[in-house]
Amino acid sequence: MAKPLQIVVTGANRGLGLEIVRQLLARGEHVIATTRTGVIAPDSPLAALAQDRLRVHACDVSQPETIAAFAQAIVAQPLGGLINNAGVWGDAQSVDNLDFAEAAAMYQINALAPLQLSLALRPALARSKGKILHITSGLASISDNTSGGNYGYRMSKAALNMMSKSLALDLASDGILSAVIEPGWAKTDMGGPNAPTEVADSVRGVIAQYDGLALHNNGAYLSYRGGTMAW
Repeated sequence: MAKPLQIVVTGANRGLGLEIVRQLLARGEHVIATTRTGVIAPDSPLAALAQDRLRVHACDVSQPETIAAFAQAIVAQPLGGLINNAGVWGDAQSVDNLDFAEAAAMYQINALAPLQLSLALRPALARSKGKILHITSGLASISDNTSGGNYGYRMSKAALNMMSKSLALDLASDGILSAVIEPGWAKTDMGGPNAPTEVADSVRGVIAQYDGLALHNNGAYLSYRGGTMAW
C-alpha cells in the first residue's frame, strides 16, 4: 500500500500557518508542520491539533543550517506539496528610518529561506509531481505600490515573487509547480486586530488556490480571493 502524500507547512505555530494546518487536517490531509524549535507547548493551539496525521519538526528559517537539517530529515518521504508560509515583518522600514540589518534579515527569511527549502525538497516533490505555494503579500506588487515605505518587507516579498516565477520555469521538467499567493490583510499577530479579513476566510482562499494550481497558472501571483494579482 502506497504511503500517503504529505504537505509541508512552515511557520505553523500561529496565524496563517496554524490555520492552514488546521484546515488541511480537517479534510484528511497528512501534514508536516514546522516551528522554530519543533517543541509544542501542551497548551498551544498546535498541540490541540495533534493526531496521527500531523508531525511537527524544527525548522528555523532564519538559520540556513536548520533548514538543511530539516529537509534532510524528510526528503526521503512522499511529499505532495510545500506551503512556504514562514515570514517576518520588520519595524524600521521608512525612508527616514531604515534598518539595513533588519532588511537583510527579512530578505533571508522571506525570500532566501523559501528558495533553499524548495530546492532541498525538490527530489521528494519531483517524485510526486508536487506543488509549491509561497505566501507573499499585496505589498509585493509594484503596480499597486501607491504609498511607498515598508522597504525591507516589500523588497523581500517582491524577491520571493521573482524566485517563485523562476522556480516555475526551472522545475517544470520535474513536474513541480510553483506560485505565490497574497493572503489578504488578515487578523494575525502580524496583521493586527484591525485587519478586515478573518484568518479562516483567508486560509480557505489560500487552500482553494493551492488545490487549483496547475499548468495554466504555474508561476502566477495569485490572490486568496481567486484569480491573480498585478505584478
